[in-house]
Amino acid sequence: MEFQKSKPVSLRTHPVYNEKWLQDRLSEDPSLLGLGDLVVKETERRQPRAGRLDILLSDPETYTRYEVEIQLGATDETHIIRTIEYWDIEKTRYPQYEHIAVIVAEDITSRFLNVINLFNKTIPLIAIQMRALDVGGVLTINATTVLDLARLGTEEEDEPGQPTDRAYWIHRGSESSVAVADAILELVNQVTPGTALKYNKYYIGLARDGVAATSIIVRTRKDQRLMAEFRIPRSDEVNAMIDDAGLDSLEYNKRWGHYRMRLSHQEVVTNRELLLELIRRASGTPMSVEE
Repeated sequence: MEFQKSKPVSLRTHPVYNEKWLQDRLSEDPSLLGLGDLVVKETERRQPRAGRLDILLSDPETYTRYEVEIQLGATDETHIIRTIEYWDIEKTRYPQYEHIAVIVAEDITSRFLNVINLFNKTIPLIAIQMRALDVGGVLTINATTVLDLARLGTEEEDEPGQPTDRAYWIHRGSESSVAVADAILELVNQVTPGTALKYNKYYIGLARDGVAATSIIVRTRKDQRLMAEFRIPRSDEVNAMIDDAGLDSLEYNKRWGHYRMRLSHQEVVTNRELLLELIRRASGTPMSVEE
């Protein structure tokens, strides 16, 4: 097998492969950014009393928009400020969506990476270093996420000192919905024996051998159902399983990584195998050979 050595290509100084060329390529195929299956909402989007946003991307499933600003060469102060300004304008005009600022540059130096990282603590900001490479006469684009969204703390981390009890959740919801939590717990114990419900102020989690886990959480409701959430990476396979079951599911919570659905006691019984599979995936436990 013959290997081709790649050669870096500077888009900033290239007479043909310029910023407009890169913008067009990203508009044709947003997946090059590595942000998932996004669609182009608009390019060169005019901003009130400002300039033009290079690319506005959208994730229709999660109502999330990405304000993408491109700069060839190394990023600088104006690039960072412009990206945040356009993000803020879009966020203010369309508050019904979640908005994420995306900085794209050929080179993101350690100095400016530190600055971007400071903003990232309060602003949802992603920095992508995108470089062009010549491989055997073929130009390729390589994107590397050098700064992702700041990790959100879990609810368990946020509320470690606010335990409640079963009576609290019966009062907040109902006897029937807490009984659904018991039914889900029975399934959990088939996958990870020795697990118990852990009652907290904002959700009911799980605990095993005294160690709390938030991979599966539930919240009771006033009717006979509860809201169940499973921390599982989104995939077409899981989407299809839930859709085929016809469950009352909500949009996937991309920020927390949760599949969410409303369940009654009867739905837990009817969808036992599906829920066992979701529990296995959320707990990271593979299916046994016998099954």
